[in-house]
Amino acid sequence: MVCFAFFINKVLAPNKPNPEKLSSYECGEEPTGSAWLPFNSRFYVIALIFLLFDVEMVFVFPWAIVFGSHEMNNADGRWGWLTLTEVFVFLGILILGLVYVWVKGDLDWIKPNPIVPVTDTVIPQSLYDKLNAEQSVYKIKEFSINTVPSVPSTTIDAPETTTAVKKPMFKPTFKKTGNE
Repeated sequence: MVCFAFFINKVLAPNKPNPEKLSSYECGEEPTGSAWLPFNSRFYVIALIFLLFDVEMVFVFPWAIVFGSHEMNNADGRWGWLTLTEVFVFLGILILGLVYVWVKGDLDWIKPNPIVPVTDTVIPQSLYDKLNAEQSVYKIKEFSINTVPSVPSTTIDAPETTTAVKKPMFKPTFKKTGNE
């Protein structure tokens, strides 16, 4: 039946593609950049948990109808207790899963405790602290897009000089072998 519906759609539906219909839709804006962006895996975990509890509602609604049915409860009083027990088991399993994910830390969006790597070394921590303190003495050059470095003048009257950009000492060449 599904294949038949697809076939009928292919036969009857108009097919008039144009560049506007074939372009990507990005919330009413023109799409920019690549679709392959880094994606935080925490979104995936949150989506799975949402899906889990969303599907849970699909099972809880019919339970509520059966549990609230006076005709079924009047016919046999055990139906009410059976459905109540079933839903508590079902919700208990889901709550255990939520507690597990919570304790594991997958629901923490910002990790409050960074994990510091530990190594087995004989170098004392004081030497690392001394080295880190000495690095503040060194000056770091600021990044510049200009390819020609500017040389600061020491006197006001001295003309500004720039050095030419050096070309590479060699140019790599690639030779094809006869095996290709």
